[in-house]
Amino acid sequence: MTLQEASDGGPTRILVVDDVPDNVEILDARLSSRGYAVVTASNGEEALERVKDEPPHLILLDVMMPGLDGHQVARRIKDDERLPFIPIILVTALNEAEDVVQGLESGADDYISKPYNFRELEARVRAMLRIKFLQDELDLKNRELELANKRLKKLSITDGLTELFNHRHVQGLLHDEFERSLRTGEPVAVAMMDLDRFKNINDTYGHPTGDVILYETARIIKETAREIDMPGRYGGEEFIAILPGTEEEAAAAFAERVRHAVESHVYRDGATEVRMTVSCGVASFPGDGIDSPESLLKAADEALYQAKHGGRNQVIRASQASPATE
Repeated sequence: MTLQEASDGGPTRILVVDDVPDNVEILDARLSSRGYAVVTASNGEEALERVKDEPPHLILLDVMMPGLDGHQVARRIKDDERLPFIPIILVTALNEAEDVVQGLESGADDYISKPYNFRELEARVRAMLRIKFLQDELDLKNRELELANKRLKKLSITDGLTELFNHRHVQGLLHDEFERSLRTGEPVAVAMMDLDRFKNINDTYGHPTGDVILYETARIIKETAREIDMPGRYGGEEFIAILPGTEEEAAAAFAERVRHAVESHVYRDGATEVRMTVSCGVASFPGDGIDSPESLLKAADEALYQAKHGGRNQVIRASQASPATE
């Protein structure tokens, strides 16, 4: 890629801003002959519109203009966070040190004095464009790194098969939600859900069919959950949903919707069709004997145990469950 060619494959665009038509015509002709695509503006307001419509790769900006002067235009462009980095070369008849400092402080990246030497002008344009393209490459690499970090973070907290939160992350979320419940006084509930006789599916149809069932069950749970709920795969064929702001009765209603959806669903893996059921246990805080995330989880797990051993395909609340026996 040359300096006359932008990263998108098109020509490098240079915006020339000057209220004197002869100056614009001279710069347009000189830069166009070097392969640049030149866009022009005759005042500061028009320059800002040009930048808004299609940001150029570099701006040659006259300082002394009616209305908005070059310093004001440069400052507005540099203060606009929506714009990419655009090098600005101020073109000025003033060459006092104070004028140069003012121009650079307004956001300009370089300056050249009138009457300018075309070789010097072109050299400054090339230098600024090299900086521009290096900055663009850096910005691209930073965006790629940010996306890679986001993907890595997602992988670290997600179960690869079901795309739900994994066991470790669910544990952390449960502690966070329990602490939030203590602070705010709002309830929090947990629903534990376990596919019934899942081992028979793997033994009869094989693990690929079992994986289809796990994935589709996870999809059912996600579709049943609210946006603020946090469903996860707790392990094997067991799932969990953390339900913020939810009391036990509402948690049981959620689990019942999941139970009904699973019972009604036909799981298909090629020609294989399977029907499944799920057992659920729910518990909420505040609740009898619940004073920690661990005790909340244990209460829901014990309710699930009773649902499994009391006939399966049902929802049991911790408050209705029989005391656990040793």
